[in-house]
Amino acid sequence: MKKYIKIEEGSYRGQDMSGRIFPIIKDYQKFTGGKDGGFVTVDCSEFDGFEGLDKARVNVAEIGKLTIVPEGQYISHRDELMSKTSNKPTNEKKETDEQAIDRIASRFAILDEMADAVASSKVRAMIVSGPPGIGKSYGVEKALEKQNMFTDIAGEKRKFEMVKGAMSAIGLYKKLYEFKDKGCVCCFDDCDAILYDDLALNLLKAALDTTPKRSLHWNTESRTLQAEGMPNSFEFSGGVIFITNIKFDNVKSKKLQDHLAALQSRCHYLDLTIDSMRDRMLRIRQICGIGMLKKYNMPKAVEEDLINFIYDNKHKLREISLRMVLKIADLWKMSPDKYKELAEQTCMKPEREMYDLRTGARL
Repeated sequence: MKKYIKIEEGSYRGQDMSGRIFPIIKDYQKFTGGKDGGFVTVDCSEFDGFEGLDKARVNVAEIGKLTIVPEGQYISHRDELMSKTSNKPTNEKKETDEQAIDRIASRFAILDEMADAVASSKVRAMIVSGPPGIGKSYGVEKALEKQNMFTDIAGEKRKFEMVKGAMSAIGLYKKLYEFKDKGCVCCFDDCDAILYDDLALNLLKAALDTTPKRSLHWNTESRTLQAEGMPNSFEFSGGVIFITNIKFDNVKSKKLQDHLAALQSRCHYLDLTIDSMRDRMLRIRQICGIGMLKKYNMPKAVEEDLINFIYDNKHKLREISLRMVLKIADLWKMSPDKYKELAEQTCMKPEREMYDLRTGARL
C-alpha cells in the first residue's frame, strides 16, 4: 500500500520543499559520515521542477520534519499544484507523448545507422550511452550480423564479437588484437569496468585514436601474451563500439570526467536521451507497438493491460525495461489468470514495513 509524506521543512537541490507532499519510495535515512540530518526518497514523477526525474531525495534536518498523511491530502495537494502550473503563462511547449516517442525512435534510428557505418568501416568507433534494458545492444548486434551475412554463409569466423561483462586490461588488449584487422569490429557491451581501470582506458584511447596509425603497446612483461604467442605491440585497424549504462554528462568524478572527455574526443558519442521513467515507459509502448510481444499471440487488450500493470507498479518493479516486459509476458504465457500475482512475487522488490516517522509505530 502506498504511503504519503508531507515535508514540514526540507529542501531539494537548494529548492524549498516545505509543505510539499509526495508518495514515499524509501523511508527516512540519516546522512553517513557524521553529517547532521538525513533524507527521504520520494516519487516526484507527477510534478514539474525535478529535471525529468521520477524520484528525488529531499533533505531534512531531522525525522520530526516529516509527517505521514492520507492519500486524499496528497491528491488535493497534487491537483492544486497542477492547476497552478496549467494556469501559469509560459512560452515553453511541453513535449507530448507522440513527440517523445518520435524523439526516442529517431535516436534509435541513428544508432542503427551508426552501427552499420562502423561495421562497414565508414566510421571507426562510437560510444552509446543509455539506461539498461532499452534495446541498445539489439540494434547494434543486428547491424553487425547484417554485415557478416556472407561470412556466416561461407562458414567462416565472424568479423565481430559482442563482448559482455567484466574485462581486465590484458583481456582488452587480447580482444583488440584478435579483431585488429580492417573490417573487424569489437563491441563492448556493459563492460563499464574498463572505464575505471587506467591501464584499460589508455588501451581503449589508443584504439580509438584519430591518427592514421593506431598502435597499441603492452609495455610490461606478460606470461599470458607469451603463452599465446601475442606480440607486445600491434597496429589496430578495426572498429570499436562501446555500449554503456553510464551517462557521461552526469559523472561527478573529475578524474573520470577527464578520461571520458578524452574518449568522446576520439569517437562519435550517442546519448539515447532516455532519462526519465516516462521515456522508459514510452519506449516500452513503442517497441510493443511494433510487435515485440507478437510471439506470445497475446490479445491486444491483454497486451495493453500488461503495459498498464507495469506503469502502475513502476516504482515497485525491480527495473523498468524491455527485459521486464518479456519476463511478465512469460508469466502470462505460463498462467494467464494469475500472471500479475506471480509478477508481484517474482519481479517486484520486497515491500518494506512502513512506520510512522514521528512515533515509530508500525502502520
